[in-house]
Amino acid sequence: MSKQAAGREESVSSIESATIQPIPEDQRHGTNRDMFTIWFGTNIMILAIVTGALSTTLFGQPAWVAALGIVVGNLFGAIFMALHSAQGPRLGVPQMVQTKGQFGSFGAVLIVLIVVCMYLGFFISILVFGGESLASVMPFLGQKGAIVLIGGVSLAATIWGYTLIHAYARVMTYVSGVVLAMAFVWAFVVHPIPAGFFHANGATLAGFMSTVGVSAVWQIAYAPYVSDYSRYLPAKTGAKPAFWMSYWGTSIGSILPMLLGAGIGLLLPNDDPVTALTTATAGISVLVVAVFSVGVAATNAMNLYCGTLCTITIAQTFAPRFVARSRERALIASGLVMLALVVALAIGDHFVATYNNFLTLLLGSLVPWTAVNLVDFYLVRHGDYAVEDFFKRDGGRYGRFNWPAVSCYLIGILVQVPFMIIGTAYTGPIAERLGYTDISFIVGLAVVSPLYYFTVKALARRKPVLVPAEVAA
Repeated sequence: MSKQAAGREESVSSIESATIQPIPEDQRHGTNRDMFTIWFGTNIMILAIVTGALSTTLFGQPAWVAALGIVVGNLFGAIFMALHSAQGPRLGVPQMVQTKGQFGSFGAVLIVLIVVCMYLGFFISILVFGGESLASVMPFLGQKGAIVLIGGVSLAATIWGYTLIHAYARVMTYVSGVVLAMAFVWAFVVHPIPAGFFHANGATLAGFMSTVGVSAVWQIAYAPYVSDYSRYLPAKTGAKPAFWMSYWGTSIGSILPMLLGAGIGLLLPNDDPVTALTTATAGISVLVVAVFSVGVAATNAMNLYCGTLCTITIAQTFAPRFVARSRERALIASGLVMLALVVALAIGDHFVATYNNFLTLLLGSLVPWTAVNLVDFYLVRHGDYAVEDFFKRDGGRYGRFNWPAVSCYLIGILVQVPFMIIGTAYTGPIAERLGYTDISFIVGLAVVSPLYYFTVKALARRKPVLVPAEVAA
């Protein structure tokens, strides 16, 4: 057995002790392939199928438009996700800790709070849809019992930590991949496709852009935590291999189950996606739903793990001497699970529309952050940060507030508002003039990226932005 393999086996068999601390080089392990399996294996789940079904049910698009929107949205959004993934081996810290280098120690707190809410939102959504699907094939559990079961498994994996989650994802890559292929065959080959399947509904620009939007936010939503799962990779891994493995893993792993969801939405448009999946795969539905339900526990463990790291990050900002280890991670994760279970068990029916609204709000809050983060990392500082300053109360050389970053972030949120459509609750005036088409995330990226870059460059003419090498000199 190689030294690296031995280290991996030992890590899987023991609880991870680190939380948000930098990972020393002698504790780094893993390969680029781990980036493919964790993002491929954990994307094949019931929530991805529900998200794909939005294209043909809620947005009412025909098969070819739905498929095109799903592919375009995922391939576009995955660019940003994978760029964040490539940051992990370089800095060795969780993504939201690194955000202090762009927004300042206190300026980053707002972003981290929003991200904690995002993790809880996804965690609750997965509990609801996963519990519903598991209860449909194991009725003795009941939906509430299934929700509690998934929450318990997710908590156990979070307590165990990083390497167990990676190992879980490697197994699910093969198991979920095979079952997904079987689901396609059963839904569209074994069971005959009804006449007019490919011509149902009429294509609209609004529906297409909405499909692109929810697919893109699926990927961009990973951005605040994707480097949490690459921070243990050796620094010599390199940015390009980490980027491409993450990119194709998450793209393929998301597109396939979303296409299944879109097709099922056309087969059974009057059923909710979970019931439709069970009906469309009749004969193997127990296997399909059971495997995808196990898959959601892996994904929810990732949400909970990173939500816990973010909560620790907030605490450490105000109490720099606070050093959280495995015990603190377990206690905080347990508290977050209890909160999520209370909400998930109280949620009523018709959650799909609520979930879509959540995705819209999430996209609006994440786009300006990802623009600032990537411009700062790749174009301003070129990945050169003083990691030790992330853990100082005053932010070290990054200060308590980096007002250019904070201002650009807030501007990025405001400029998107006129372009947004949030279900039936709000339609921006420009979105209405564009035929009820939501292009807010495109506007956010187009405005914030150059705005932050040129603002920093203008300020640098007065006072250069210091990076570690310059400070040492």
